Amino acid sequence: MDYTLTTVAPIVLLPFFAFVINAFIVKRFTKLAVGISCAAIFGSFLYSLKIFIDFLSVYSTNYYIHKVFTWFDLSAGEHLFKVNMGIYIDNMTAVMLLMVTGAATLIHVFSTWYMHDDPRFGRFFVYLSLFTSAMLGLVLSDNLLSVFIFWELMGFCSYSLIGFYYEKEGAGNASMKAFMTTRVGDVFFLLGILAIWSVVGSTTFVDMYAALAAGKLNGIMILGIPLATFAGFSVFMGTMGKSAQVPLQVWLPDAMWGPTPCSALIHAATMVAAGVYLSLRMYPIMEAGHLTTFIAYIGAITAFGAATVALVQTDIKAVLAYSTISQLGYMVIGIGVGSYNASFMHLITHAVFKACLFLSAGSVIHSIHCQEMPQMGGLRKKLPYTFFAMLLCCFAIAGVPFFSGFVSKDRILGDALVMATENKAFIGVAILGFGGALLTAFYMFRMLFLTFFGEPRDHHIYDHAHEEHIGWNSNVPLLILSLFTLGLFYSGSFTGQGEVNLFGSKYEWFQTLIKKPEVSTVAQFTDYQREDLGMTDTRDKVALTKAAYDSTYGLSEEKAHHIHVVHRIGAVLSIFIAFLGIFLAYSMYVKKTLNPGWWTNKFAAWTRALKNKYYFDDLYVGKIIQKGLLPFNDLLSRFDMGFYDKYGVDGWATVNRWAYSVSRWFDNNIVDSGMVDGTGASVRLMNVVLRTIQSGRVQLYFIVLIVVLASYVLTLRF
Repeated sequence: MDYTLTTVAPIVLLPFFAFVINAFIVKRFTKLAVGISCAAIFGSFLYSLKIFIDFLSVYSTNYYIHKVFTWFDLSAGEHLFKVNMGIYIDNMTAVMLLMVTGAATLIHVFSTWYMHDDPRFGRFFVYLSLFTSAMLGLVLSDNLLSVFIFWELMGFCSYSLIGFYYEKEGAGNASMKAFMTTRVGDVFFLLGILAIWSVVGSTTFVDMYAALAAGKLNGIMILGIPLATFAGFSVFMGTMGKSAQVPLQVWLPDAMWGPTPCSALIHAATMVAAGVYLSLRMYPIMEAGHLTTFIAYIGAITAFGAATVALVQTDIKAVLAYSTISQLGYMVIGIGVGSYNASFMHLITHAVFKACLFLSAGSVIHSIHCQEMPQMGGLRKKLPYTFFAMLLCCFAIAGVPFFSGFVSKDRILGDALVMATENKAFIGVAILGFGGALLTAFYMFRMLFLTFFGEPRDHHIYDHAHEEHIGWNSNVPLLILSLFTLGLFYSGSFTGQGEVNLFGSKYEWFQTLIKKPEVSTVAQFTDYQREDLGMTDTRDKVALTKAAYDSTYGLSEEKAHHIHVVHRIGAVLSIFIAFLGIFLAYSMYVKKTLNPGWWTNKFAAWTRALKNKYYFDDLYVGKIIQKGLLPFNDLLSRFDMGFYDKYGVDGWATVNRWAYSVSRWFDNNIVDSGMVDGTGASVRLMNVVLRTIQSGRVQLYFIVLIVVLASYVLTLRF
């Protein structure tokens, strides 16, 4: 395949041009604008599919496309200042492009049904087009600068979509909360970019890898911290903000104020996925900065903590929101324990089943106009397709065998268990990870059972619920997404552990092709090819060696056997945990042999803490903002109004008036009266003196002569 402007640029430009065009025509031609948005993202999907097929057919870990172009050139003479931008496509990019465009296409299609009666129907699609364009630009970027540009553009889009119903005070507060919380991480992200650029002289990923391999970052300190540690931590803070990791997780649950398809896009294919994707790209820097233990614990605390809060949520979208935070925590655990491949796989599998879960929740809400699960029940009879899709997704996220979550999440847990056997520091990570997995299975099936099983708890809502019929834009997107919750699409086997292999070991394609960047030597970057992004493809298209699945991970036989054994133990433990969670939810909410009220009463204090989201909002809003930042702001305001404005600004008026008075007095009395008028008076005085002395009379001259001589004689005498 040739990689040129005409084959790559449309992936980003199609939805962007849809945004530009629709911004002008959406009010008058709403249906046309919606059609343009849907056609544009579907076009991006086709181009992305072509790239994915190309990479899958080459089937090599060394296949990449790196195209650059000059963004601006301010060079003058010997002073060079040129900024290049570019696209970088490898196996990970190809998979990510397919996921983003595929999920976004189905979300666009679903939105044509879900948002059809909304008065701002067209405007919603304008934002969707820009949102997806920004995410695709981020995925294709070859450097941190362009990543940051698209990163911030997504922040603006999320702000607009979360606050879409701006007439509601809660929506406005939620959008502001999301915008300001993510800005905290973004400031650190920018600091990390500047730190890397100041040493490497470039923000391109491969240049950073090369500098790291060459040891250019060694021995360089910033604020007493090694550069790799400072830069890695700063960039990871960006991930913590965007991917809602503790303690910057507070914005994501409030993002539910946006329309449900917007929630599906934010939680699955775009916003939150961007943070984990960035950390995967920057993994060598974080590893060199010895941040992996810190990252693993941040992910573990997030995964377990969010899972516990999800236990007490009654809003169906709130359950899914905390589920997203928890699953993002598992991806971050994967980065921390070195499970690079499984972390990225979970990013993809989670995007699929979480998009399906949110669209399914949207289908429920659209049918009954209610989001509170205690008011639901028995809906599987009225919403059979939605129930089927959500059931498969719950199997996937719970880690039931044969489904995608078991393949990806439980590989992360297996690697966490491996690390715990080798380093006691990771024991806590493994415990929190497996504990979160148990809670995940429980709260997801609690949601499923409360929504679809049992008798209707509110007959008015149930009786007025719309009967579900198959529709191309209502439930077909859900069913398509639910199909890809099967693990065989990612692992090549039904179980994900190598048993019951379907196509042969070479079709363990995901684990074969997705590899973390190895930067141990400079040699691999010496002949790194970069071509100009233009209308022709100038690459040297040499046939590459096909990749083969290595079950030993390139390790010794003894080490590989140890890893396999621990992974099998982890898999068995994961299966037991998944079914235990499902069984507990079934016992409480279907069979009712266990009383959930007993647990809430027994652990009343913890239940209150969970309902208050561990008091993070109280801490941030009630303590830090209201009792800290607002008084400090008031102090600054008083200083500004009482001192700076009064004396620094308004005081200058008094100073100027005084200076004017002094200047006027000096001008009138010194300059005019003394220097100007005085000069004339002195001339007149001298004229009188000279005229008196030079009178022309001999007698006067004789008297003057006698006085002078007498003075001279007196001088000689004394």
